[in-house]
Amino acid sequence: MKSIAVIAAFILLGILTAIFSGYNLSGSTSPIVHDDEQDGISDQVIIRFSHVAAENTPKGMAARYFAEAVETKTNHDVHVEIYSNGEIYQDQNEWEALTNGKVEMIAPATAKLSTHFPNWQVLDLPYAFPTYQAVQEAYDGKIGKELMKDLSHSNAKGLGFWYNGFKQFTNDTHPILQPEDMEQLHFRTMPGPTIKAQFDALNTSTSQLSFNKTYRNLEVDFIDGQENTVSNIYSKKFYQEQKYMTISNHAYLGYAVLVNEQFWNKLSKSHQKAISEANDETTDWVRRHSIEINDSHIRQLKRTTDIQIDTLTNDQYQKWEKAFSRVYFQVEKSISPSLMKEVHRIQENYSSP
Repeated sequence: MKSIAVIAAFILLGILTAIFSGYNLSGSTSPIVHDDEQDGISDQVIIRFSHVAAENTPKGMAARYFAEAVETKTNHDVHVEIYSNGEIYQDQNEWEALTNGKVEMIAPATAKLSTHFPNWQVLDLPYAFPTYQAVQEAYDGKIGKELMKDLSHSNAKGLGFWYNGFKQFTNDTHPILQPEDMEQLHFRTMPGPTIKAQFDALNTSTSQLSFNKTYRNLEVDFIDGQENTVSNIYSKKFYQEQKYMTISNHAYLGYAVLVNEQFWNKLSKSHQKAISEANDETTDWVRRHSIEINDSHIRQLKRTTDIQIDTLTNDQYQKWEKAFSRVYFQVEKSISPSLMKEVHRIQENYSSP
């Protein structure tokens, strides 16, 4: 019995030692080190922003500008994670990723929305907006407001439009100066009924390919050419697989800045306000700088590449306008009459005297 009592005493002593070692009753030991940088991380709002453009394009630069503005305005309560170059989603599936909540933001080319919302075709009409000022009036005015309302029945909220530039033609076969020069060529296009009608009017065959797969299809000669802004042609190095570029300015390429509606509704009013203000600042920044970026890239192409660059004359321009006139008759029946009326008003207001 005595041995059992001794063993029990030792066990009790061990338990008491463990208790006093684990809990500092005297308060004489050093305090636990605290990492201030971990404060609030669990409460930080994360915005996953997916896009398909390169980082040195107007959209890529705008995304970074926006991310910095959001973090500054929210005192780092909101963090924007940017996934560029189609890192997680390509242009064919980024809409579904947004509306399903797999990402919180995207900025697709406006043409990508025309397959879901027919009115958005209005932005793809050839020569609809003759100048940069005309594009801004369309985005900021009646056209932009009506198009954003179209999104109300989806799980996407439109924050606005970002700018890139006018589209140009490139190909690897011959110079394109007249509309008939497009006949029998095979071009990569973005999706959209108006864009398809544009190439059908030129007797050009097309394939709808992902933006980030365009270079490979040029490289293997599956397609002869493509249409895009100078900044995209330069940043994606399409010029390495193309011999000719035509400065045609035949349509404008811009972006719709979209956020998941359910995510947006869960944000505090102060965060919504900060994000909206950051987007407004970014829109103003990219509107001005997109022109500079495209101009800089055309100078780079002229100075450092062998691609032949032709610019349409006034007479040639008028022939292209005439060739594209049938596109309006073909697609305007699926576009709101009020939008078509506004397009014609802008065209008349900004056309050359």
